Amino acid sequence: MNKFLITVCLCILFIFIPFLSNPHNIDTVNAEKTIPSHSKWGKIAMQKATEKYPSAKIYDYLHIKRAQKGSYTIETFKLWLNEDNKKFEVIVTIHFDTKSEKISKISLQKQNTHT
Repeated sequence: MNKFLITVCLCILFIFIPFLSNPHNIDTVNAEKTIPSHSKWGKIAMQKATEKYPSAKIYDYLHIKRAQKGSYTIETFKLWLNEDNKKFEVIVTIHFDTKSEKISKISLQKQNTHT
């Protein structure tokens, strides 16, 4: 049993020693941070929710979907807000011209209230 443990330990050491002595041999990948295409619209969704519910705090949000309807695009977000310890959700829908990105309509719909 002792010989087996010694053999296992030596094998592990011989496998990892080259990495410890020269860590530059390890290939690393640097991932670039990409900004999601919906981030611009998410900021607008949060601004509009803050305007409509000024005393509420947004504590989370989710990009639900992007839909294409002819020459228009529709971005949909769900925001979670807390106002006086009452939590609720708001669905924000932003309609805009796909090419010019000119906003034609923004709608906010308050969802079920949580306590």
